[in-house]
Amino acid sequence: MPHKIDAEQCVGCGACMSACPVEAIKQDGDKCKVDESACVDCGACESACPTGAIQAG
Repeated sequence: MPHKIDAEQCVGCGACMSACPVEAIKQDGDKCKVDESACVDCGACESACPTGAIQAG
């Protein structure tokens, strides 16, 4: 199941976008959002997020 970003905790820093090997995370306004159809559930974004806003779905 794809990872999810908690919009309340996301600060839109882009660390997760840089860490994602398949470019499945995009900027959505001032937050980041996972494209669930592209996510390979590797977890790279979860460990890169400085606010802990990303968890496995």
